[in-house]
Parts: sequence; structure tokens; C-alpha cells
Amino acid sequence: MKLFIICGILSCLALVQADPQPVRWCLKSEQELKKCQKLGSLTCVQKPGTLDCIKAIQNGEADAITLDGGDIYTAGLLPHNLHPILAEHYGTEATCYYAVAVVKKGTDFDIHNLRGKKSCHTGLGKTAGWNIPIGTLLEMGEKNGGITWGGIDEKPLEDAVAEFFSASCVPGATNLKLCQLCKNCKRSHENPYYDYSGAFQCLKDGAGDVAFVKHLTALNDGDNYELLCKDGTRKAVTEYKTCNWARVPAHAVVSRSDKDLADRIENVLNTLKGKGLFTSEGPVKDLMFKDATTELQRLPELTTSYIFLGGEYWNAIHSLKREKTPSDSSKKIRWCTVGTVQLAKCDEWSASLSDDEGNSRLVCETEKTVQDCIKKIMYDRADAISVDGGEVYTAGTCGLVPAMVEQYDEAKCTTASGDPSTYYAVAVVRKNSLLTWDTMQGKTSCHTAVGRTAGWNIPMGLLHKEFKHCNFATYFSKSCAPGADLDSTLCALCKGGEAGKNKCKASSDEPYYGYSGAFRCMAENAGEVAFIKHSTVAENTDGNGPDWAKGLKSSDFKLICPTGSAAITEYKNCNLAQVPAHAVVTRPEKHDDIVSFLKNQQIDFSTITLFRESTKCLQEVKQSYQDFLGSKYLNSIKSLHECKQSKSELEEACTARSCPTTA
Repeated sequence: MKLFIICGILSCLALVQADPQPVRWCLKSEQELKKCQKLGSLTCVQKPGTLDCIKAIQNGEADAITLDGGDIYTAGLLPHNLHPILAEHYGTEATCYYAVAVVKKGTDFDIHNLRGKKSCHTGLGKTAGWNIPIGTLLEMGEKNGGITWGGIDEKPLEDAVAEFFSASCVPGATNLKLCQLCKNCKRSHENPYYDYSGAFQCLKDGAGDVAFVKHLTALNDGDNYELLCKDGTRKAVTEYKTCNWARVPAHAVVSRSDKDLADRIENVLNTLKGKGLFTSEGPVKDLMFKDATTELQRLPELTTSYIFLGGEYWNAIHSLKREKTPSDSSKKIRWCTVGTVQLAKCDEWSASLSDDEGNSRLVCETEKTVQDCIKKIMYDRADAISVDGGEVYTAGTCGLVPAMVEQYDEAKCTTASGDPSTYYAVAVVRKNSLLTWDTMQGKTSCHTAVGRTAGWNIPMGLLHKEFKHCNFATYFSKSCAPGADLDSTLCALCKGGEAGKNKCKASSDEPYYGYSGAFRCMAENAGEVAFIKHSTVAENTDGNGPDWAKGLKSSDFKLICPTGSAAITEYKNCNLAQVPAHAVVTRPEKHDDIVSFLKNQQIDFSTITLFRESTKCLQEVKQSYQDFLGSKYLNSIKSLHECKQSKSELEEACTARSCPTTA
């Protein structure tokens, strides 16, 4: 009898565990509540407005809501810290849409004559209805017919906008003049002039002269309406691709940072796709989701609101809110380092710049990996780092730009127009080795790090192109490729510190990391081939280099390449590729500060491991990261990244939301 009872209890527990918790969806209006209840499968939680929903999800009272870019920005800030997990997809427009200004045909004003007009907006802080148009008008300035605003210290932004337009409907505004045209000023569907369809209705009813909405809103009324273009012209509503104010990120489902919860939300929504999830009945449109949505795209786990929106749009919203004022700290350069060795060198550099009171313009930050440093720079918690081409690529996909490039030819340092430096990616073996490019499979290898140019992207890209498989861990029998999964064969040969600490870590704390580390791995007979740069052997032999390199002779090593083998000095004829030099990356708005700071530094670069030992000077880069890397190298990376595991989590997150503006 007892056994029967125990089994019964266990069965009940199993049933409870098998039944997942319901997903609690936050709604902002009676119309959304009715749709949610009709869909079923969701627990419907109604709140007065967007911010109330954000707080409810933060506090665990609800689980998810779909937000536009402006609200995604707010949700991502502390203390909310919500993350986008699913992006709306609009068919051919992917995960982007266009912000447009719609006017009635027959009116005779353009973008430069909006002062004194009546305006209809989707809502305060929303992307197409507020952030883009107000940001654009602020950028134009009074001289070009735009808005004048001296910042929050002068007056609230709402007051400046209220002075610009004669009357408005901006749902959610606190300035009464901005609510003058609204039926009520609630930032929810209880206000008939809220959101895209509401702002357009405000225009249709004759309440306003211009409506700031998304590109799809007026398509069905094309005979009666036109778009205002940024160049001062007008075009048909169908011409939104060439007549818009910005191309902006899609709406996205946001939730707390919890993978299991995100999986549950995705699974429930997938069951509702054929049940009207993307359809709104009645006069109110875009309930819960935009009606134009065709599917939901799952975003990588690492995606934050900053990564999803992109730095350019994030900074545009940030400038509208004027949440930070310039301070002395903004004049400092915060350099990001990886590992204890780099940090120590940076501290030395910083100390050399200190004034009599011990203050230095250079502040040294540290992170565990280059990827973490890139994130830190993205989030404005650091300013710069020196990285190799593969990392320039990752940084570029995340919105950072190259600022300075290492120059290895001293003769080219004397002129600003000197050709940018390149170097050769090479494969090095011992001179008596019988290993060739064609017989490497099954052998042991040493790499600078996963994602680095000479040590990974170039050799593994060539091997992928040749053998057409992505399981790199099985190509070599054992390797040291810092940054790989510690339990894989790609980390088997790594040295680590005492008791194996920091083994396979992608920083100088792993002795086999970087050019010198990969060469050391091969020189100490851990691996049979090292993938490094052409100057590494000379820098660590014949009396050069650290203690471990003492006694090594350059004549004891040779190059191997797809065409054969050659002496170490013959790298121009026997290499894997000629690739861009290492570069300093930063945020776009910090580019000039970094260039000015580094140009003013008189540094012996060979003493600072933040730069390559062969660096003679740094030269300014005025190119995009794509132009800097060149099409040949970009194609090599793209080929390699056909293998999903070759893309870092950060790169995957940044490329998943890519939506450049048209400004």
C-alpha cells in the first residue's frame, strides 16, 4: 500500500514537472487584452502603459511584451535590464523598417517648413514617431528649419518640441501642448491617436498636418498622401526606400535574461502563429505585434538591447534624453587590456603620463578576453583596444571602427600618406620536419587563438575551402587554440599556468597564446606546426625574445605552404596570405580623440605589449572596417564563417540584428 502511495505521489510530481509554467504576456489596453484572451495559451496581464509592463516583467509579475526600439532602449537600462529575445520579421524587409513623415497631397510644405505645423506622433519615446523625427529636426538645427535645443539644463526636450509645432498629439507626453490634438494623451490603444494607425488617423481626421509613422502605415492610402524626404522633396508613399528619415531596427519581444524562459516564450508563440498572432481585428491595428510581421526570429542569447539596436541608434536615443553631461572623466582614454601581462604594461604606460598629483589621462581597464573588451567599448565602459584583423572584423560588425593601424616599416612613418602595413600569415615547422601542407591532417598544431587572423582565420579558412567540413577539432589530432572549448582537442596542447590555471585562455595568461605563444608551443615540441606571422621567428630566436627563447636559432625552422616549403626569410614567396596589420578600434564618436591621443604619444612601441613588438609607429585610419580589411580578407572570413562554430557569440549577436541607418 505504501509503495502504491509513493508511486502515486511520484507520478503526480512528474505530471507537475512536465506541465510548463504559462507565459504571462503584458498588455496595455482592453483591445490587446481581448486579443490575448482569444489567442489562448497565454496568461494575459494588463497594465496601464509600456513602462508599467517593463517594471512588471522586471519584477517577475509578467514575462514578455513586444516593444519598439525606443522602448527596447528603456527596457535595457538598469534597473530593468531586460533583453530582446525575438525580433519581428517583415518578409523582404527582414528585421528593419523605415521611419517616414506622411502628409496629405495638395499641401505645399517640405521638411524645412515644419515649424508652426500640427504634428501627429505614435508616442513619446517611440522610434518612428518620436526618436527619429525629433532627432532629425534637432540635427538640422534652426538654420535649416529644425528644432533648437540647448539641452536639459536649458529646458525639457518636450518644451522645445512644443515651441516648434503649433499643436501636437504625442501620446505619453507631459507637456499639455503636445497633448492638444489627442483624444486623450494615454500611451496605449485607449487613445485612438496612439501608435502607427492612431498617428495616421490623426492626420486623416485633419487634426494634424504631418504624421510620423512607419513606411507601411500609409501604403493603402497612397492616392491621397505623400512622404516628406530629408532632401526637401516629396515622393509617393511607395517610394519609402529613397524617401525616409531612417531605417531602424524591428520591434522585438523582450523579457528577463533567462534562457529557459526565452525557450518557453518562443515555443508558446510558435503554437499561436496560425491562430491570428500577427492579425488585429477591428479599427485598432498592430495589437501585441505589428500586423506586417511574418515570423519571429530568435536572437542569440548574448543579445542585449544595445547590441540589438546598434550603437548609432542607441546613441541617438541617448542624446535625445541628455542623460549624461560632459565631465573631466570623458577626457580620459580608457584602454582595455586582456590578461595580467597586458594590464601591467598598460599601468606602466599610464604611470609615465601621470602629473604631479598622480593623475593620468590614460586609464587601464581589464577583461578576460578581447570579446569582453569589445563589449566594454561598445557599452562606453572603455574606449580602445589594439586587435588583429579577425578581431577588427568582429568589432566592426558590432559598430566599432578602426582608428589607428600599426606600421612596421619605419620609412613609412615619416609621411602621413605612407602605405598601411600588412604582414604575412605563415605556417612554421622544425627544419627537419617531414610535414607538408598536404600531410597536416591528423598531426598536432599551435594557433595564436580562435578568431585571430594568422593563427586561425587564414589557415582554417584555407582548410575549410579545401576539405569542406566544419569539425576543425577532428582535423588535427591535438592542438592549442586559445579560446576554444577547454574540453576539446583544440585545447589539449595548451600549457596554462600553475596547476593548469588559465589553460587555453585567450589571453597572455596562457603561455601558448598569441604569435610568440604559438611559436613557443611548436618550439617546445608540444605541436608540430605553428600558425603565426612572418616576423615571429626572428623576434624569438638568435638571441631575441624572452627567456624561453634563449638558445633557439632561426635556422632550425622553416616555412611550409600550399606550394611547398622555404627558408624562414622567404615568407613573401611561401605564405598563407598577406593580411592587414593590427589596429586600434573604438566607438565612432571617440575616433578623433583616440587618434589625437596616440599621435601625441612618443612611445617606444617595442616595450609595450599592447602593440606588436615590430611596430614602428601608428597611422590614422579613415576607412570603414570593411575597406580596411579588404574584400579578399572579408571573403576569407565569410567562407570560414559558413561554419557556425567559427563565429564568436558576440559576432553572431551583432550580425543577427544588423540594420544600418540610411542617414
